[in-house]
Amino acid sequence: MSESNNFSVPNIIRKKRDKEELDDAEIRYIIDKIIAPSAEERIHDAQIGAFLMASYLNGLSPTETVSLVKAMTFSGFQFNWPEGWKGTVVDKHSTGGVGDKISLILAPALAACGLKVPMISGRGLGFTGGTLDKLEAIPGYSVSLRKEQFVEVLEKVGCCIMGQTSDIAPADKIIYSIRDTTSTVDYDSLIVASIISKKAAEGLDALVLDVKVGKGAMMKNFADAENLAEKLVSAGNLFGMKVSALITDMNDPLGRAVGNALEVAESIQSLKNQGPEDLIELTCVLGGQLLYTLGKTGSLEEGKEEIRETLLSGTALKKFKDMLVSQGTKESVAHDLCHGDMWKHLPKAEKVVEILSPTAGYVKDIDALGIATLCHRLGCGRTCPGSPVKFEPGVILLKKPGERVAEKEVLLQVHLPNDYSDNPVLWSEDQVLDMFTFHPDEPAPKPLVVKML
Repeated sequence: MSESNNFSVPNIIRKKRDKEELDDAEIRYIIDKIIAPSAEERIHDAQIGAFLMASYLNGLSPTETVSLVKAMTFSGFQFNWPEGWKGTVVDKHSTGGVGDKISLILAPALAACGLKVPMISGRGLGFTGGTLDKLEAIPGYSVSLRKEQFVEVLEKVGCCIMGQTSDIAPADKIIYSIRDTTSTVDYDSLIVASIISKKAAEGLDALVLDVKVGKGAMMKNFADAENLAEKLVSAGNLFGMKVSALITDMNDPLGRAVGNALEVAESIQSLKNQGPEDLIELTCVLGGQLLYTLGKTGSLEEGKEEIRETLLSGTALKKFKDMLVSQGTKESVAHDLCHGDMWKHLPKAEKVVEILSPTAGYVKDIDALGIATLCHRLGCGRTCPGSPVKFEPGVILLKKPGERVAEKEVLLQVHLPNDYSDNPVLWSEDQVLDMFTFHPDEPAPKPLVVKML
C-alpha cells in the first residue's frame, strides 16, 4: 500500500485542529494535494484555509515548520546557476511594511556591484504593498517571465524582479493567496515557510532579511520580530544559504511615498541618491550586509559605502533602466523614467488633497498602519486574490517624525484614485490628522535598525 493511501486531508486537518503534531510524510502529503495536477485529486481551497487556520491557532512545531519549508521548496523547480556565478547570487526579503520599496533600489545597486540578484517577489499581502504591484505601474514592464527569460535577464543585467512562475514553489503561490483572505498572514511559521521556500528555490549564496517591527508591520513587538528573525535565519541556513537578518522599525512609514506609482517615483529619485535619507540608509545597510556576508568587503561600513557609490555614480540607475527594458518597457519610456519627466508615463492622480497641520511644533509619530489602511481603502491594495489594484492613489508625507512644522503648513498630500467620488467612509481629513502626533520639542531620533542577527 502506498504512503498516500494511509492519509486523508480531513484527518490531517483534524489532527492539527486537535493540537496533534504532524509528521514529515503527512505534511508532504497535504502539500502534494495542494499542487495535484488534476482537479479530482486537488485539495479544496476551503480545506487549505482550514489547515492554515488550524496551524495558526494551534501552532506548528520547529520540526513541522522545517518539514513544511522542505515540502514547499521541493514542490517545484529549483534553480542551478552557472559555475561562474558561484558566490555572487544574492537576494533580499522584507516581511512587509508601509512605504517599503527597497527592492526596486537595492536589486540594481547590488547588480552594479557585480552580484546576481534573482528576485522572485510577491503582490500586496494584507495591508502591506507588493513589489510586483509597484513595478506594474511602469508601462510595459512584465513580471511574468519564463524561467529561460529570467536567466537571460540575469545574465545580461545582473538583476531581475519577477513573480512566481507556476513551477517555482507552486504550493506557496497557492497558500500565499489564501493566507491573505483567511487572516493567517501574520503567523511566524507560515511566514518562514513562504519566504524560505521561494528563496531556497532561487539557489542563493546569501540572503538578507528585513524583519519589520511596529505598528505598520506584521510583527507588532520586538519579541515576536526577534523570534521570527531567528526562525528565518535557522531555516535558511539549513538550505546552505548564508542568511542574516535585520530587525527594523516600522512604526512610521519608510520614505515619504506610499502607493504604487508614487513609490516607483521615489525609488527612481533614490537611485539618483535624491530620495529620503531613511530609505537610502536602509538600502545601503541591507546591501552592505550582503557584500560583507559574501566577503566582498572587509566590513559592513565598507559595504554600505559601496552601495551608496552606485547611487552617486549612476551605475545603479543604469542597471534599473536596463532591467526595465529587458522586461518589456520601451527604451524611450525607460529613458524618460530615469532621465526625463517620469510623470509622462507613470499613472498620476488627477485630484490631490493637501492636509494642513493643526498646530506648530514637531512631528513626533506617524501611524504607519493608519497610513497603510488609508491607502488600501483608496485602492492601492486588494481585498481578494487576483483583484486589481490602482496605481495612481496614495500618500506623500511632506513632514516626517523629527521635522518641524508650522501651523497650517502642508503635512501630507492624499492622491485620490481617478474614479474617486466623495465618500467619507473611505477617508476624512480628521481621520488622517489622527494618524499624526505632535510635540513642542524636537523628539529624539528613532533607530532605524533595531537589531542585527
